[in-house]
Amino acid sequence: MSTATLNPAPHPAPATAGGGEDDTRIGLRANLRHLGALTRRNLMRIKADPESMLDALLIPVIMIVLFVYVFGGAMAGDQHTYMQYMVPGLLGTTGLNLAMALGTGLNTDFQTGVMDRFRTLPIGRSAVLLSKMIAETLRAVVAFAVLIGFSMVLGMDIDGGPLKLLAAVGLSLVFGSSLMWVSMLLGMSLRSAQAVQGMSMLVMMPLQFGSSIFASPTSMPGWLEAFTRHNPLSALADACRALINDQPVGNSVLTVLIWSVGITVVTAPLAVARFRKRT
Repeated sequence: MSTATLNPAPHPAPATAGGGEDDTRIGLRANLRHLGALTRRNLMRIKADPESMLDALLIPVIMIVLFVYVFGGAMAGDQHTYMQYMVPGLLGTTGLNLAMALGTGLNTDFQTGVMDRFRTLPIGRSAVLLSKMIAETLRAVVAFAVLIGFSMVLGMDIDGGPLKLLAAVGLSLVFGSSLMWVSMLLGMSLRSAQAVQGMSMLVMMPLQFGSSIFASPTSMPGWLEAFTRHNPLSALADACRALINDQPVGNSVLTVLIWSVGITVVTAPLAVARFRKRT
């Protein structure tokens, strides 16, 4: 009797119920392929449901019309001056709104069983999260293009030129990407999409309106002025405003980068750990 008969080749072990493969076991090239496939999947979902882009397309337009034409005259004396002040700051708040919506979508994926399907596939866990971040970043780029294009139609000047405008957009994307980790952590930590939306509002409202996006901190009470000056959205608004209006940026760009790195360093490992636990 042959040795092959006595010792048959072992069959590959079945996938465990614990979820996808570790990224280090899969390898870099395979992870990149998985990332590309999952990103394409997320973009195809947007194509199949174009209504999901309405917030990215309409929120910037609504914000400009409401704040410039309702509050512009009272805040700055005329709409054009207020537009030059407020619209650069809207880059930050638009990125914040889109970033926080990511957690709701991730929570829905867990509730509808999409993540159960991913759990059975030999894919890297990081590819699932990073693909969602890439798709959301592309949505943010579309929203920024609408925001800037509509503002220019209404008469906003880009005194800093195209390069500084791109720098302002890039800075907003960097900060928005750090907030995506916060949003995904909330999406995986709370039980329902409604709870994620509610918690996101609790995060967004103080950051948005307790900042220098809509009004100068000098007009605020002392306690609120102190909060506003330490608000990272204020630093982002000041940096984008200085770049677009061709003014000195001071330390605002460095402050935004420090906040972005700090938020990512703290929340990204927590989000990845939470994702591993749930999958």
